Amino acid sequence: MTKTEKIGQTDPSSAPKTVEDIFSAIEANPAAYALFLDIDGTLIDLAPSPDAIRVPSELPSMLDRLSRKLGGALALVTGRALPYADRLFEPYHFPIAGLHGVERRSAGGLICRSTPTPAFEEAKRELARAVKAWPGALFEDKLAAVAIHYRQAPAYAMEIDVTMQAALAAIGAGYELQRGKMVVEIRPDSADKGRAVQAFLGETPFTGRIPVAIGDDVTDEAMFKAVNARGGASIRVVETPADTVAQYRLPSPQSLRAALSALAAQS
Repeated sequence: MTKTEKIGQTDPSSAPKTVEDIFSAIEANPAAYALFLDIDGTLIDLAPSPDAIRVPSELPSMLDRLSRKLGGALALVTGRALPYADRLFEPYHFPIAGLHGVERRSAGGLICRSTPTPAFEEAKRELARAVKAWPGALFEDKLAAVAIHYRQAPAYAMEIDVTMQAALAAIGAGYELQRGKMVVEIRPDSADKGRAVQAFLGETPFTGRIPVAIGDDVTDEAMFKAVNARGGASIRVVETPADTVAQYRLPSPQSLRAALSALAAQS
């Protein structure tokens, strides 16, 4: 397993010293832990556009084995819309918080989601027209949220941000701006990844377990804060140390997949 480093502060008398210690603890007592995983940049390598990502062929079945080992206490917590995320991991359907928690499917299959306002729908139409002025920028309609990706149009980053701020002002109350890796998004302000994790932890089979959250972006910080407050472990997937509340670091999605695969393979 890839060696990693700790980048946060915990009680040195009781906390695991490395990510390897965390996975060893899960292996020793899987019924005590719940695992919350971001997708893009965490489980799967980032790509030039959202639709260009590639899911390693063995990943869906590996996650299914790991979920069964944890008694179902594995959830995906992502900025992707729920239907899109499901397609990535076919034929499996995991508990999932989509759109940063705007929509969520429990382990029992119950789905709850926010309903977009008319002002939000109008703003989406305006943004779909505006993006044509920025060659390389990508408009993503997430139904209850909307994003503009500028990984292939970095020169327009400031202009896109200003336009998204104006759209947010036009929409009015109930929405917020979320900035991520080369993307700006407008989403309902009633949900974030931290609240999604808290909701899962109040439900079977997650309740009473030690939460472990793994993500790679600023959108995952709320999730990290939530598990830290519950005495869990937070791991950020990032090549070099970053400003984060995460307690530990893994260098790449590949290193995470290798660690999860080893854990799933152990009886």
